Amino acid sequence: MQRIAIAVNPRLSLPSAFARVRSRKMSAKPSPVSPKFVPVDGADIHSRSKPDGLRFRLVSYNVLAQVYVKSSYFPHSPSPCLRWKARSKAILTVLKNLGADFLCLQEVDEYDGFYKGNMEILGYSSLYIQRSGQKRDGSGIFYKQDRAELVLEEKIDYNDLVNSIQDNEDGSAYKDSFEQSKGNGNIHTNPASTNAPENRGDPNDPRVRLKRNCVGILAAFRLKDPSCHVIVVANTHIYWDHEWADVKLAQANYLLLRLAQFRDLVSEKFDCIPSVIVAGDFNSTPGDKVYQCLVSGDLSSTIPEIECSEERPIPLRSVYASTRGEPSFTNCTPDFTGTLDYIFFCPSSDIKPVGFLELPGSDSEEVVDGLPNYYHPSDHLPIGAEFELVCDKVC
Repeated sequence: MQRIAIAVNPRLSLPSAFARVRSRKMSAKPSPVSPKFVPVDGADIHSRSKPDGLRFRLVSYNVLAQVYVKSSYFPHSPSPCLRWKARSKAILTVLKNLGADFLCLQEVDEYDGFYKGNMEILGYSSLYIQRSGQKRDGSGIFYKQDRAELVLEEKIDYNDLVNSIQDNEDGSAYKDSFEQSKGNGNIHTNPASTNAPENRGDPNDPRVRLKRNCVGILAAFRLKDPSCHVIVVANTHIYWDHEWADVKLAQANYLLLRLAQFRDLVSEKFDCIPSVIVAGDFNSTPGDKVYQCLVSGDLSSTIPEIECSEERPIPLRSVYASTRGEPSFTNCTPDFTGTLDYIFFCPSSDIKPVGFLELPGSDSEEVVDGLPNYYHPSDHLPIGAEFELVCDKVC
């Protein structure tokens, strides 16, 4: 038998070589987490198309605008994962792996340069509205081209609320409402917003208070299935400051009014009763006035100057609250950890949630030091729902 000589470096022992390899593996950066949909009790989440109905998935996600990403705002975050080159790749990975039919995104500030084209490659068409004023971010709805057809859309500019107080020169009625709303906001503080210079003007002037440059989108889609069912999807981002709870409540009420008007328009135009889904970052915690307004459809607390329809607003129900309970948090930073993001739907015999996107617990290594990080490229977590439609109509 031929002997083979093996050269061994005496300065490198076998144990130390293994230690070096192990060190390299441990130093590898974590990959973005891809949340999974889990079924509501009694539902089969793996069957996307069952004999008794069609299913589709919708995700809402505040992706954190890069314009707000600075190390001074997020000192707890690893510096490399705050850079746009890394964040953009991580965001795209998360969005791709979610596999949603509809994506409602907030704080989108690279729409033309990044989101629009990259999402088209993944099979999504989109509609987008940029915030008014000098703001560079906005909200967008991305939808799978092979799953739905856009048939109607409207944009919401909450600055239109300024026009609602034209008839009251001194805004006294609004000021009364403002006094009643004080102390009813949540405790959320947006690190990017609170540290960023923002000249908000005279807070006692109702026209100034209501001009917060916040926006939303209303869109109607016809599903590409035998039923041709029409659904209305709303995506919005409500103002953040808990000390301006009156403004947040005014925006929520305006959203409900515009939603009711849009649903009626869709119903008349397409001779149907559309299902309604509302998603977004509402910057409001469960149980506060904004949340209660949205889930109850009660306009009793609307400021007097806003012209209200006599028709009762669309009643909405939170997907998570009606299935597993609201998450303990959807936004996670050292300064604030709580639930701010929601998916609401109008309950009917035609639609029901059969699944939801699973969220990590507070003790998970994914979130333990706060977001964003290598696991999650935003300070918010994506939330999602799988809906089942039961329709008799065939187009």
